[in-house]
Amino acid sequence: MDNGIYYLLGGLAIIYLLMSAFNKRNAKRRKSRKFMEGYERKDKRENK
Repeated sequence: MDNGIYYLLGGLAIIYLLMSAFNKRNAKRRKSRKFMEGYERKDKRENK
């Protein structure tokens, strides 16, 4: 059980790396704005 703490810390490090890579990929996808491809902004002056 002497190495148990190292196994635990290693597992947490792997989980952290996977989560950071996943979040980075989603941030790039949001930054590209492909999800707003067909969006047209409403003209505020049109309603007045």
